[in-house]
Amino acid sequence: MQNLVLSVKGMSCGHCVNSIEGALTILGVKNRVDLKNNTVTVEFDENKLTLDRIKEAIEEQGYEV
Repeated sequence: MQNLVLSVKGMSCGHCVNSIEGALTILGVKNRVDLKNNTVTVEFDENKLTLDRIKEAIEEQGYEV
């Protein structure tokens, strides 16, 4: 398992948090979104999922990683 903290630009409210959490949960990524610090902590199996796919899922929600 890999644990990373990603910097995410464009988050401003609870809806932003829910959008990102939902997108990552669908992928099977354990995550914690920190709105105050504009970060997302992710835990995932790098043998099953790439970091690029995680970034893409966040960007599809309208945020910059």
